[in-house]
Amino acid sequence: MKKLLFLMICGMLWAGSLSAQQTQYVVFEFIKVENDQLFDYIEFKDLMEKVYRQALNDKQIKGWDFWSLQSGADQGSFQYIMITYYEDPVKMMNGLDESKMMAYTKIAYPHLSDAQVANLFQQSLAMRELPMRLYMKEIMSTSDAFHVKPGILASFDLMKAAEGKFDAYEKAETEVFKPIHQKRIDQGLMGHWSFLRTALPLGSEAKSTHLTMNMYKDYMQFFNAQAYEDINQTEAQRKAVNEGLSSRDQKWVYLATLENVVR
Repeated sequence: MKKLLFLMICGMLWAGSLSAQQTQYVVFEFIKVENDQLFDYIEFKDLMEKVYRQALNDKQIKGWDFWSLQSGADQGSFQYIMITYYEDPVKMMNGLDESKMMAYTKIAYPHLSDAQVANLFQQSLAMRELPMRLYMKEIMSTSDAFHVKPGILASFDLMKAAEGKFDAYEKAETEVFKPIHQKRIDQGLMGHWSFLRTALPLGSEAKSTHLTMNMYKDYMQFFNAQAYEDINQTEAQRKAVNEGLSSRDQKWVYLATLENVVR
């Protein structure tokens, strides 16, 4: 009996540890580049892929994505979305400062001098703006084996929980919308879905409180998912969906294509 109790406690601790290890903290950076500098910036972000790989090797990040915006609320505000994944909130808030990035650049490109590396970063800062940066915590995701690689699509849906319905909205995503997305994935209509909450305290004037990431392997899968309708959905399920929709305001939806990835 004591042995069984001991094994149960160990199992619970292991499961809790595993859950903590799987938690991701994510920074979304929406990048605006002037039209006459787009080609220069495309070359720069290709170079930065190797730099972020050094940060991954040094266990400073869990991953890095660079997305090209296809559509959104106001494409004039930015053209790219850069995402950096961290294992804990402290690393997320500290981020990768310029000194670390320059050190990783020297490792990735040992033929560059200190002056060349410094000039590279000065040029990159001069050619871009960051209209919006979001610090998020992933609180749930679907069970899948989706392979994140260049060319896949994703929609980034920024949500704002209705006043007084913060908990109701998160419950709806957990109990109503996640099973719907999981079913689509099981049917081959979607690749991956995750739900994130803003990691920093927000006031009532915040533009968004949550974000969902919906990933697809290609445009065919994306459009098939948009056309899908679950004809077997019960009246009670439809009511739950409508109540979930009323608990949040869908502020913006951005469709983007993955160009660079580090995992």
